[in-house]
Amino acid sequence: MSIEPYPPGDPADASQQAPSSLDAFWMPFTANRQFKSQPRLLASASGMHYRTVDGREILDGTAGLWCCNAGHSHPRIVEAVRTQVGTLDFAPTFQMGSPLPFVLAERLAGIAPAGLDHVFFTNSGSESVDSAMKIALAYHRLRGEGQRTRFIGREKAYHGVGFGGMSIGGLPNNRKWFGPLLPGTDYLRHTLDIERNAFSRGLPAHGLQLAEDLERLIALHDASTIAAVFVEPISGSAGVVLPPAGYLARLREICDRHGILLVFDEVITGFGRVGKAFAAQRFGVTPDLITTAKGLTNGTVPMGAVLVAHSVHEAFVQGPPAAIDFFHGYTYSGHPLACAAALATLDVYAEEDLFERAILLGDHWQDAIHALRGLPHVVDIRNFGLMGAIELEPRPGAAGARGYEVFERCFHEGGLLVRATGDVIALSPPLIVERAQIDRIFEILERTIRATA
Repeated sequence: MSIEPYPPGDPADASQQAPSSLDAFWMPFTANRQFKSQPRLLASASGMHYRTVDGREILDGTAGLWCCNAGHSHPRIVEAVRTQVGTLDFAPTFQMGSPLPFVLAERLAGIAPAGLDHVFFTNSGSESVDSAMKIALAYHRLRGEGQRTRFIGREKAYHGVGFGGMSIGGLPNNRKWFGPLLPGTDYLRHTLDIERNAFSRGLPAHGLQLAEDLERLIALHDASTIAAVFVEPISGSAGVVLPPAGYLARLREICDRHGILLVFDEVITGFGRVGKAFAAQRFGVTPDLITTAKGLTNGTVPMGAVLVAHSVHEAFVQGPPAAIDFFHGYTYSGHPLACAAALATLDVYAEEDLFERAILLGDHWQDAIHALRGLPHVVDIRNFGLMGAIELEPRPGAAGARGYEVFERCFHEGGLLVRATGDVIALSPPLIVERAQIDRIFEILERTIRATA
């Protein structure tokens, strides 16, 4: 289809002009024909807002895609990337290096939970998860327990789209198209219990016993075969599914008793989303590995990282000094532009106290989202930090249709970007959000939900 160019006088240069056709780009995780019949094209962004190709301002209720925690086009981050690309555009990290990834790794170790003092760089959350799986397998092999090859994931989990991440993930639509995936994986039950925990404020009270699923799986497979347990502290892509109080600590206890590594996927919850640098710190539970991405660079340049416990890393450096420690990596691991973006992002987080805002604004956010209780078709509301979800009753025979309509109407009629996951509306605004903007988000949602049959 033909798309009108930007309005006359718009400052965008020719490289940003709207396309004459949308056909060539096969969009990810998108109903392409549906989207291209009524496209939502974003041309620029600043602070809390996007601007569309036709000049409309859109309030960002999702931090892009859970990643722009410091808001859009932050001048300090923009300048860091601009300067870096003219100084050192690329440097290999295979048997070579530049100062940047070493400086960044030290900075990350400084804000990580105590003991996670080594960093392996990737380019995305998916790569971080697959890298963590390989670290876990190699760790046990180096310790003489190479039979530990099994992974435990969890229903409703999202761990990216690599074959490893899909295999330990628990979202059916991500898995069913691609065959049997990796063998030797089993799953904990998910923790979403609307019947008992609907409209919980913060962590739900019921469900601690679900952690005992891990003991059941250990009894079935034997601990000596299990390499690692992977969980998201909060499952974002499944619709903000929260852990019951005490659940994560119980998983840690069970893993410790059986010599199993515990991995937190913090691609979404990392970098201030729940009120600390990492959810591990907010919940007081330290895993052996943490996978990250998204907020690491504020979404500016693709980058991910795996934070690795000292005890795990030590297993890799016991051989001859000339031996390669870990036969794994990516061409763009520790890319200079990504490092520059990440270092500037960490500066912004620190100087603007952004990690604390999810706690500072938490009560206001909680009150605002729970004020939607009682609206038509709202069956649950969940929140923690600056994350939230509104679960809608599915239409008979049309699961997901009501959620998509709310998403679409918020954008086109309300000037608000939210995320629809089936019939769940998920929210995660940039951490720079102000109270008045929180109120605006939920005013638009209230009006939209009331208008959606």
